[in-house]
Amino acid sequence: MNNTAKTYEADGCPSRDALFQDNLPLVKIIAHHISVRLPPGKSVDDLIQVGMIGLLEASRIYEPNMGAVFKSYASIRIRGAILDELRRQSWMPRSIQQKSRALSKAIHKVENELGRSATDSEIAAEMDISLEEYRITLESVAGCTVFSLDDDKTFVEPSNNENIPFNDIQSASTKEKLAEIIDNLPEQERLVVALYYDKGLNLREIGEVLDVSESRVCQIHSQATSRMRSRMRDWISHEDY
Repeated sequence: MNNTAKTYEADGCPSRDALFQDNLPLVKIIAHHISVRLPPGKSVDDLIQVGMIGLLEASRIYEPNMGAVFKSYASIRIRGAILDELRRQSWMPRSIQQKSRALSKAIHKVENELGRSATDSEIAAEMDISLEEYRITLESVAGCTVFSLDDDKTFVEPSNNENIPFNDIQSASTKEKLAEIIDNLPEQERLVVALYYDKGLNLREIGEVLDVSESRVCQIHSQATSRMRSRMRDWISHEDY
């Protein structure tokens, strides 16, 4: 055990090893939470292994004076490690990425024209597809909505010609804008986002709360995150770096 860990124990704080061991269940919760958004064939065990690395890093880096309880800090590091690995593997088919971009662009165009939140039917009309096709599209792009609300990079899916300098964005202002965007989502989407990210409920559990099918929750979640991407992209494009 290193001197730092001994010091923490002497100060009455858990050792690094204790922080790691006590929070192992958190890795499984987050890995299973993310796995429901992935295509078939992705092993949750693989996500758990990557998440454990994130937890280990969190336990080594964490300082009690960081202003956050360890569980909150570890959750960000675990989720970030898993998402980074998924990005590295480039697991999302290009066709699905294109559909996700088309969805976000349609939302952006309609909302800019109307000056309010676009409805399902309005977005479907802009994409020149039926409402049923639109809802199928929402389910098909659900994997693109795997992201952490603490990860700025996940809110934009750049096309080949886009280059948005996320490293220049101040975290505080970004999160403040994100909170504003969430507050202005349509009520049902706002509730799904809150239950999914804040309360940690899965799609089935959210469906029970809203008294709708799990499939419908998936659609609402996809639409909410696509709307958030669109609005974040619009805000970022108007920022003066």
